[in-house]
Amino acid sequence: MRGERKDHTLQPTALVHEAWLRLADRDDARSLSRERFLALAATTMRRVLVDAARRRAALRRDAGHRRSLETAEASAPSAPTRDVELLALDDALLALADADPELARLVELRVFCGYDVDELAAALHVSARTVKRRWAFARSWLAQEILRTREALP
Repeated sequence: MRGERKDHTLQPTALVHEAWLRLADRDDARSLSRERFLALAATTMRRVLVDAARRRAALRRDAGHRRSLETAEASAPSAPTRDVELLALDDALLALADADPELARLVELRVFCGYDVDELAAALHVSARTVKRRWAFARSWLAQEILRTREALP
């Protein structure tokens, strides 16, 4: 949420509340370990953000059909929006989870829970140096995957 614009419709408190509501519906939520609960919370927050981005994208597409072509072209952003970036990150994370589930978990905890290196090391039961090395690899892998996906688009 740190990188989002100030008028973003989903504030951090709302994100946490929505994630909590989704987690509270789970039967096993109270019996989870702290590490498992936080990993599940990261995944849930990711899903909340991605769902919100998809809803906004659908609304924009729907609104585009109702406007004239001139109005739509004049108001179209020249750079990719945060929603597009978030959806691209989600697609790349799904691909990463297929290739390396533990690395995808590291990314989720870092990006969606805001863990620092020491917190990641404790949660993943590895050294801080391992976290730094794996985080650098994950960032590079995700950037390449996102770039490859964008190049494949027509």
